[in-house]
Amino acid sequence: MGDDEGAPAPVTADDRPGDGGPTPGPAAGSSALAPAAPRRRRRRRRLVWLAAAAVVLVLLAPLLVVQGVGLAHTRSLGDVPDTPVALVLGAGLRPDGSPSTYLRRRLDAAVSLYERGAVQVVLVSGDNGTTTHDEPGAMRDYLLQAGIRADRIVLDAAGFDTHDSCVRAHEVFGVRSAVVLTQDYHLPRALFSCAAAGMDVTGAPVSASSVQPRQAVAWRLREIPASYKAAWDALVGRAPAAGGHETGVQDALAAAATMGS
Repeated sequence: MGDDEGAPAPVTADDRPGDGGPTPGPAAGSSALAPAAPRRRRRRRRLVWLAAAAVVLVLLAPLLVVQGVGLAHTRSLGDVPDTPVALVLGAGLRPDGSPSTYLRRRLDAAVSLYERGAVQVVLVSGDNGTTTHDEPGAMRDYLLQAGIRADRIVLDAAGFDTHDSCVRAHEVFGVRSAVVLTQDYHLPRALFSCAAAGMDVTGAPVSASSVQPRQAVAWRLREIPASYKAAWDALVGRAPAAGGHETGVQDALAAAATMGS
């Protein structure tokens, strides 16, 4: 018996446990599925961002439209084209009943346009809701003292807010074309409301500098919600607090034509 008799047979590669046949590969199709998951995640993220951007755009749209339309109609005071009517919006009174600082600046701009012949009639629109608060009356008195003829000044005593003033100027007083005078931060919204009411408008901004800086900041911030309200009022066609029809502007324009100026 040789030395190898009875010895275990050598183990070959084919006999090793687990080495028989080809090494098992990945499950069928797994190589295609692995990159698909990251792609799906990227696609979902893009959809989320697109949806968020759409929501932001929808939320900002009214503000952008109101401000954009207004800015498109804005000119400097020196560049205002000849226009039949200047619309001066109310801005509060002092305790003694005289126009506030902001309101005097608006009225001074109207005087400047009137003196150079750029406007023929001044329509003053403000709140006369109580016997102790007469914005249009105070505005008229200020303009009279500045030298504007009484028959060129027309009062709107129911301009309780910007939307009402614009709608009433068009629907009640029959104004078709006007230059709107107010502070620069307020002007875009006022021009939007007047354009939405159907008027051909130009706007000239007046100084908004204030002796009360904090209050001036608050007024500017207020324009954000006020712009949304202006967009909504225009969308639903909110009627002003008082209607009817008044011929004051037509009478004043006729007087101006008769005088030849």
